[in-house]
Amino acid sequence: MAIYAIGDVQGCFDELLALLDKVRFDQRYDQLWFAGDLVNRGAKSLEVLRFVKGLGDSAITVLGNHDLHLLAVVQGRRSPLAKDRMEAVLSAPDRDELCDWLRQQPLMHRDESLGYVMLHAGLLPQWSLDEAMMRAAEVEQVLRSGDSAEFINQMYGNEPAQWSAQLSGWGRLRFITNCFTRLRFCDEQGRLELNEKGAPGNQPEGYRPWFELRDHQCDHQQILFGHWSTLKMRLPGNVHALDTGCVWGGRLSALRIDGEPQWTDVMCRTICDPNGETALQGE
Repeated sequence: MAIYAIGDVQGCFDELLALLDKVRFDQRYDQLWFAGDLVNRGAKSLEVLRFVKGLGDSAITVLGNHDLHLLAVVQGRRSPLAKDRMEAVLSAPDRDELCDWLRQQPLMHRDESLGYVMLHAGLLPQWSLDEAMMRAAEVEQVLRSGDSAEFINQMYGNEPAQWSAQLSGWGRLRFITNCFTRLRFCDEQGRLELNEKGAPGNQPEGYRPWFELRDHQCDHQQILFGHWSTLKMRLPGNVHALDTGCVWGGRLSALRIDGEPQWTDVMCRTICDPNGETALQGE
C-alpha cells in the first residue's frame, strides 16, 4: 500500500491522471491525500470532483478556499468571479450531490500512526495540534449542519484578525476558517495578515510565515499543506509545502508519506494569472 499527498489540483484533471499514472496508483491498494482546492481555475473541476468522490475510502481531502468559494456560489451567497472556471460544475446534473459530498470533508486530517497531519493553508502558532483539531471540528460541525448556508454567508472577511479563546459566534468560526484555508503570514501574537500572497520577504514588517513561528519540536508530527504556490521551496524540518503551482504553469506534485518521503511531479499545461487567486473575502 502506498499513500500519496497531492497539492492543489484546481481543476487540472489531465495532469492529475498523468501524475497518478506516473506513481502507478492502484485504487485497490493505495490512498491519496488531497490538500484542498480541488476546483476552480483549471478547465476540468467537474471531472476532478467526480473522480475524487468516486475514489471513496481511497481518497482523503481537506477543504481549501476555492472549495468553499464553490459552495458559496452554488448556494447563491456569492457571484462567480471573472477568473472562475466552474461553469461545468454549476450546470452539472449531479452538482448538488457533489457539493453535499464536499461539505462533509474536513478542514484538517490527522493520522497518528503515520505521523502526518494535513490542512490546506496554515496552523496558528498558538494552537497545538490537539487544539487545532478541536477548532477544525467546530467549523466542520456547522458546515455539515442545517446552518451551513448561513455559515457560508458569514465566513467572508478578515476580522477578527487575532485569536482569543473568548471569540464566539460567526466571528470565531470565521477566524478558524481563515486559518485553515487562507493563512500564510502572521505575527508572534497570532495576528493574521491575509492580503499578502507572495513569497516570504514580501510581507509587512513584523509578520512571518506561520510555519516559522510554530514550535516544531512540540508538534511531533509532519505537517502537509498546500495553498501557497508562490512559496516555491522544499521546506526543512517537519513541514511540507505541496502546492507547486500547477494551475499557474508549474507542476502538480505528490509526496509519498508511508515511509521515507519521496516526491514525484508532472509538468502542467495550464497557465493562469497567479495574482487572480480566489480569496474568501471575494477580492
